[in-house]
Amino acid sequence: RGELIIFTIRANAFLHHMVRNLVGSLIYIGLGKHPPEWLGEVLEGRCRGDAAPTFMPDGLYLAKIDYDPKWGLPQEAAGPLPWF
Repeated sequence: RGELIIFTIRANAFLHHMVRNLVGSLIYIGLGKHPPEWLGEVLEGRCRGDAAPTFMPDGLYLAKIDYDPKWGLPQEAAGPLPWF
């Protein structure tokens, strides 16, 4: 959207810095430093050292969390982010 790059990432769990690591690698692909299939190779290899550097946290925002209804946790956000 305009000057924003929006990543939608869904998983049943996340590792420490997982999103930042994925974004760092996707940025490298977008800049042409690696072809798109490189990310699949990195994930299959399971070696963090083969990926791009961890992306800086500046500008990355958690916008939504969906919980399984069995946990009885609230699904409503505290408020919308100003750019959504």
